[in-house]
Amino acid sequence: DGFLALLEKDAKERAKRRKRNEHLANALKEKGNDAFRKGDYVVAIQRYTEGLEKLKDKQELYTNRAQAYLKMHKYEKAIGDCEWALKCNEKCIKAYFLLGKAHLALKHYSESRQCYEKILQIDPQKESLIKDCMNEVNLEEKRMKDEERAMKEVQSGTLAALSIKELLQKLDRPDQSILYYTGGIRLLTGAVKDRTEQTLFRTNNGFSILKDNEIVRRGFCGERKNTAEVDLSVSLLFLWQAVCAGNEENQRLLLTHPDVNAQLPKLLSSGVSEIQKETLALISLYSENENGRRLLVRHQDLTKWLQILMTFVNSTDARAGSAMNILSDLTEEERFKTQCRVTLSTGVLPLFAQLLTSAKLVNRAALARCIGIMGNLCADVVIRMQMAECKECWQACLKLVDECFDVSVPKYQECLFAVLGLMMNLLLESNVIIQYFAVDISGRCMSLLRDKDGKIVTRAIGVLSRVLPASSSAVEEVVKGGVVKKMIKFLKAGGQITSNYGIKILSICTRTNRQAQEDLVKSDKRFSVLLKLLDSENEMIVGNAAFCLGQCLVVPGAATSLLNSNVVMILLKHAGGDATRTLVQENAAIALGKLCVAEPRHIFQLRKLNGLAILNSAMKYVHSI
Repeated sequence: DGFLALLEKDAKERAKRRKRNEHLANALKEKGNDAFRKGDYVVAIQRYTEGLEKLKDKQELYTNRAQAYLKMHKYEKAIGDCEWALKCNEKCIKAYFLLGKAHLALKHYSESRQCYEKILQIDPQKESLIKDCMNEVNLEEKRMKDEERAMKEVQSGTLAALSIKELLQKLDRPDQSILYYTGGIRLLTGAVKDRTEQTLFRTNNGFSILKDNEIVRRGFCGERKNTAEVDLSVSLLFLWQAVCAGNEENQRLLLTHPDVNAQLPKLLSSGVSEIQKETLALISLYSENENGRRLLVRHQDLTKWLQILMTFVNSTDARAGSAMNILSDLTEEERFKTQCRVTLSTGVLPLFAQLLTSAKLVNRAALARCIGIMGNLCADVVIRMQMAECKECWQACLKLVDECFDVSVPKYQECLFAVLGLMMNLLLESNVIIQYFAVDISGRCMSLLRDKDGKIVTRAIGVLSRVLPASSSAVEEVVKGGVVKKMIKFLKAGGQITSNYGIKILSICTRTNRQAQEDLVKSDKRFSVLLKLLDSENEMIVGNAAFCLGQCLVVPGAATSLLNSNVVMILLKHAGGDATRTLVQENAAIALGKLCVAEPRHIFQLRKLNGLAILNSAMKYVHSI
């Protein structure tokens, strides 16, 4: 008993001592973190080390010290601390992450990849982070191989290697005329033919040409350029295209150059067509691949780029297409969409509305693409909400639709198709502006149902299906305009997308409008179209078809017209089925109940199919209506 008591006492003392040491270690960790935040890495390391003297198995102190060692380029020590951290916690993601960074700095590419792969095994949710890390390793390895290859070229004295070096040395001469530098830059551009020469340009400080040469810098960065400065700027843009094409490291170095970074949006807005054309070509090298786009969103303030690039819709030449290509590429990046929110209401939407109302004066092929891009940006809820609340935007969309009625030119049709798609996206929102324009929008769509282009008709039906719920007045107008008969005609022709939109329109109209219910009974003899839709594999179509049928059974004679059909069996199948959408069962059950109430003779068929239990459960829906 005495021995056990001693063991218990010792255990309590050790626990008490550990608790005290843990408190001291945490205090030292916080002091270390404070020093780290201030950039005092030496002090941070001292505090973390003191903390580890108090508590040797505290994982956070090892990883924090490893991070400080990384900042001081002491990579071997960082690796040692990460390994100790993993002994404390074998699933420590931070340790593997820092270990990967340390191995990368030491050019241990395989080991670095293994660290990142280990993180993915521990937490598959980190896939996006690991993708970026792996990409960093791949690019760094490629950069090193390129530079090793270039060094061999220099050592072997090849003409190309010597040419790049000599030309850069000549450009380094101070106080020459602007024409001298422009000519030299053009010669240098011609000498860059492959990846090795791109690398030699980089390793011989080619990107310092702006920083080190005041004449070149002044000519490139000047606000108002004379002819010689325009030629110089265009020559530089050609050179950068040559050295950056397919070369990720060169792209990174160019974009992180302060002058280039600041000048790109200014060059796009310069109004000088040659400069704009080559600036767009340079930016395209970035936007057309994932790595390049990430560089753009990371190093450029893109808040005004949507507005700047959108202005090229006014251009009649290739600049318009290039600008739209870049915008289309950038919309794939979530961070670009986030940045677009900043100037959307104040800058982008007024310009967009102006372009829509000037369709006859602008590049219509580019305008159609621009509208499509704005439609894609609506995937961002904040952008969509702002656009849907913009009265001028809706007015401009309607004006464009009106202009397209007058002109059947293919490029106008492209604009019309795009603007209908945009309107469909905006109608995912619900607000007073949409209610205000609902009658006008539905009226335009009714007119478009006569269009010869099936794609336009389908989109017009889609817009109708989304705008009608916003306004009872719009429903009344389209019913008066014969929408029910038109939809039955389209539904007879079939087509999954059209059927989805068409039956939704009928369900909206028959919900409250008696005229619509009567029109449907007249137009769809014996409900042949609705019965066909009830056999669809699409649950949305089935649910809406069942709802329409139920609404129309209040029309005298409607239920009787179904006596010799298989309607009871179809509705019974859906009412007792296992559709993932409960509205399918509910709407089918309601229609079944209404059918038997309106025409009791259907009950005989129901008895034959042993469906009375389902009917009884359906009656609660009928009485609640």
